[in-house]
Amino acid sequence: MNRVATPADLTITPRDRRFGRGLSANRWWVANDPIATAFYNALSATFPKGEAFFVESVRAFRDGAPQKLAQEIRAFTTQEVMHSREHVAFNKKAVDAGYDLSKLEERVVWRLDLVKSKHPIVSLAATMCLEHFTAILAHELLRDPRHLKDADPEAAAMWRWHAIEEIEHKGVAYDTWRHATKDWPRFKRWAVKAKVMLLVTRNFLVDRSIGVRELLRQDGITGFQAWRRMLWFAFVRPGMMRKILGAWLSFFMPGFHPWNHDDRKLIEGAEKQLSAEPALA
Repeated sequence: MNRVATPADLTITPRDRRFGRGLSANRWWVANDPIATAFYNALSATFPKGEAFFVESVRAFRDGAPQKLAQEIRAFTTQEVMHSREHVAFNKKAVDAGYDLSKLEERVVWRLDLVKSKHPIVSLAATMCLEHFTAILAHELLRDPRHLKDADPEAAAMWRWHAIEEIEHKGVAYDTWRHATKDWPRFKRWAVKAKVMLLVTRNFLVDRSIGVRELLRQDGITGFQAWRRMLWFAFVRPGMMRKILGAWLSFFMPGFHPWNHDDRKLIEGAEKQLSAEPALA
């Protein structure tokens, strides 16, 4: 099978936007729903530290990269730095609305420290897998407007902006991995990336579930009720985790590359919508 590469005419464009700085905090900002709010807030709590980790992991292997990839790593870095900045601001709004994110943030640091204690290639492999995760979540978020239906407009615009750029740079970590492992036998490369993806998936599901349940606990939703509503939201309606399953499985297929599925038309439409919305500083 021919391997697809990142499109030669792709330009990764950092979009320097700021969202909702002057707005008051809204506790249940997604359709007045504590479950949906907890899902996105728990995800956002991972981004400031997580995206700094992504940048560090990719930049560690930039030496000797082809010119186009080196340029894409620089643009990826700029995008991720701005994502971290906006999620710091977003998380502050969640704190202002009464949530304590400290336990979620501590678990992120603990998890990343475990990965960083190993060889740098492990951090790059984890980044490659997590970037696939964020890209397919971003695709689903933009594909179906029901995910952010009736959400706070500025918060929804921030998530769409982030999703656009996650899709746009979805090949960078993968291409850096291929560059870093170019001398590995093909089966070894596949076996390592498959093993890491399984571990990353397990950790992602466990850690985000813990985070969501902690935020629901702060809203007085606990026990079986919390589990039932959380799993219904994630896997039934709107069912984002169920809907990304096929894209997740594609990662294990021979000849996989993130740009096997060219979804630039999706981000073009989302970018037009975003451009029509004034950013509130």
